[in-house]
Amino acid sequence: MQAKFSTKIALILTLILMLVLAGCQSGGSGASSSDGQSEGSAAQGEPRTFKIWHYEEPGSATGDAWARAQEIFEETHPDVTVEFELKTFEQIQQTAQMILNTDEAPDVMEVNKGNATAGLYSKQGLLTDLTDVAAERGWDELLGTSLQTTARYDERGIMGDGPLYGITSYGEFVMVYYNKDMFAEYGLEVPTSLEEFEAVADTFVAADVVPISLGAGSVWPETQNFYELALYEGDREMVEAYQLFKSDLDFHGPAFTFGAERFAQHVANGYYGNNANGVIQDDATAAFAQGRFPMILTGSWEFGNFQNQISDFEWGIFLMPGKTFNTGSGGNLLVVPENAENKDLAYEFLDIVLGEEVQTLMANAGGIPINADLSQIENEKNRELNAAFSTIVENDGLAFYPDWPAPGYMDVLGGGLQQLIDGAITPDAFLDQIAGPWQEYKDTLE
Repeated sequence: MQAKFSTKIALILTLILMLVLAGCQSGGSGASSSDGQSEGSAAQGEPRTFKIWHYEEPGSATGDAWARAQEIFEETHPDVTVEFELKTFEQIQQTAQMILNTDEAPDVMEVNKGNATAGLYSKQGLLTDLTDVAAERGWDELLGTSLQTTARYDERGIMGDGPLYGITSYGEFVMVYYNKDMFAEYGLEVPTSLEEFEAVADTFVAADVVPISLGAGSVWPETQNFYELALYEGDREMVEAYQLFKSDLDFHGPAFTFGAERFAQHVANGYYGNNANGVIQDDATAAFAQGRFPMILTGSWEFGNFQNQISDFEWGIFLMPGKTFNTGSGGNLLVVPENAENKDLAYEFLDIVLGEEVQTLMANAGGIPINADLSQIENEKNRELNAAFSTIVENDGLAFYPDWPAPGYMDVLGGGLQQLIDGAITPDAFLDQIAGPWQEYKDTLE
């Protein structure tokens, strides 16, 4: 009896010990990953929901590549529910700051790079510092110095230095898309200088054809048309003063004066028609794709869409001719919100996005990847696109985007240009209008 009683006591004590150990492993203090996120749910096999917010349209090179990244993620994480939510650029631009500051933040979010957006969010502590993760996973080696410029932000939220707060999976730049058939109809060649570009536009105007499709009603497109002109008189010192606040900037100096006056002249010459402010960008790009305009100045993000949409005419691309600096940068950032619930899954997804399979798919879909097997680019147009970007990078010619310097500056700059298009203000008054908010923000950094 004593032996049986002792055996029962031993069994009871063993069961108690197992329950205590189980409680320690599954309790509220559970194991934590290196980023501080609890891994208790994953360890116990509880369902997890991984949320991604982005604004890359299906059919675009980046949209198709990221869709494949989602498929790979789902194949390798069958127990995870993925919510891959497509937003518009405007939706994220307007709501990101609020969402990032709540428990509803997604695990990965695409945000616009620059001081006014990613820089502001990093300064407010809304983004995860990815510096150590990038070093561990080799992302920092894939992202060269120039591409990291727009991913690093200092304590003031100014890009170029400081921790890495996001990753980009591609490059991008602004160029002129042109209708080869319309050029041929009027005996025109690809211009090699600004003067030749204007001569091409004048030829179309004389034939009652609006030369350039512009959706100024969306506020941001006209900022790029203006900035491309300003860069004819710009240099690296001007770009770094404007974008990085490395020195003082005279908005009435050569670059911005030239840009404002030349843009106003282009408006007066009829290069954008008489209703640019009444057209949104989606309609402007659709009009070019339908063959209604000979040119549109927009970004590489439209390249894949045009490949899919245009079938009735031949088209090509060229950089605004005769200058060194171009509007462009590394692509928009994929960030991990500080409030993300599944940072470990976010890092694994970013690994897939930067992987060679997804990157090569992006190249063949018309994108500008950073880690693709370029020997596998099959399409001549795609090779042309990547060659144009390589030319800019080799010349150290990336000048970033004109709306980046300060929070809310897109509305300041775009709104002023809308007034310039309407003839409501002069170029000189426009420069005063955009100089004030820039200087006010610069003063807060000192």
